[in-house]
Amino acid sequence: MGAGGLALNLRTFLARPALQVAPELLGATVRVDSAEGAVLIRLTEVEAYEGPADPASHAFRGPTRRTAVMFGPPGRLYVYFSYGMHWCVNVVCQPDGTAGAVLLRAADVVEGIELVRRRRPGVRAERDLARGPARLAASLGLTGHDDGTDLLDPSSRAQLVTGRRTAEICNGPRVGISAGAELPWRFWLSGAPSVSRFRPGKTRSGRLTT
Repeated sequence: MGAGGLALNLRTFLARPALQVAPELLGATVRVDSAEGAVLIRLTEVEAYEGPADPASHAFRGPTRRTAVMFGPPGRLYVYFSYGMHWCVNVVCQPDGTAGAVLLRAADVVEGIELVRRRRPGVRAERDLARGPARLAASLGLTGHDDGTDLLDPSSRAQLVTGRRTAEICNGPRVGISAGAELPWRFWLSGAPSVSRFRPGKTRSGRLTT
């Protein structure tokens, strides 16, 4: 199958509710190229956000300039600045015109580990390099300039490739939120050392995590 057919299949895969897509992204890889080199990660933890039906979503109150990319088409990156400190990365899903996204929470670094170490100075354990959404974004070198990037466009510097997983999938409450905190919409690979520690959620100044 050619690259165009693969992208079409992935677009269809992502054009579904975030709650369906999220667990199936576990084990998938994300590759980001830059002038410094390439980094490849394998996803071990994600969270689903269902848009207008989800009080914890940025899209809960409808489209804004900030959240427009969440309304499609699926397969794009939604990158936002959290608490004025760090970037977080989401994969947009749902049919075009309907908001939804999957927050990338944690991953194993598969390639480019020396580059990641330069980007994450002071992080000693390999499992901590992309453990948590802020570290994951920093490891890949993704910022607000990448908001709206099409992960399925062969010319994009960021690429998503689905993959196989062998570990059991677990799920539980999302992290760092108050609204909708009871929903078990966080998914992770059982036993993966890069999965973040669970802390019951709180918002800061009323702002939501995603």
